[in-house]
Amino acid sequence: MIKLIKELIDKQYGKPQGLLGTYIGEKMVRQHKPETLWTIELLNIVQGESVLELGCGAGYAMKLILDQTLVEQVVGVDLSPTIIRSATIRNKNALNTKKAKLVQANVNRLPFQDGNFDRVFSIHTIYFWDDLSETLSEIYRVLKPGGYFVITLCDGKDDEIWQGIKSMIEERFIPIAKEHGFLDVALLKGPKSRQFHTIAVLGHKHS
Repeated sequence: MIKLIKELIDKQYGKPQGLLGTYIGEKMVRQHKPETLWTIELLNIVQGESVLELGCGAGYAMKLILDQTLVEQVVGVDLSPTIIRSATIRNKNALNTKKAKLVQANVNRLPFQDGNFDRVFSIHTIYFWDDLSETLSEIYRVLKPGGYFVITLCDGKDDEIWQGIKSMIEERFIPIAKEHGFLDVALLKGPKSRQFHTIAVLGHKHS
């Protein structure tokens, strides 16, 4: 029974649904504040830029960016209608003024024109991506020349490094990003968050 409950909750992190999904979405907001703030710093957004978040969850990072009032628009993409409702409530004013937009879509089939965004970022969603190559290809496509991505995740806890995540980033994600044409692909260490190790991968599209 305990195993079934755990599996149910784990599934909710990938695509939150219903009341439990709404709760999980708000729980993630509370849990992920340190890495969310760090990621926004790494984005280094300047006046008039457009930003896309892959897996926007309950819209907390979007709201923090919108509160800075620098951006032209922040667009959030998520698979879950439940979590998009939470993001809608959190960013109601910005949605009304068209400063924010929420779209239900898969990260490997983004419904946007080429060269649409200055920044693309994602926090704790790479674990759920179906196809790294397709998603990186889509990120490259929708970025403007000179734009860049920031993908934030955890690769361990306390004294333990998760070898599966480590090898996925170093042996697959980074080489695939370079194959798709991204430049200056770098791996950065971030703040600890509830004893979890935070890292981010950055990459630029050519100007």
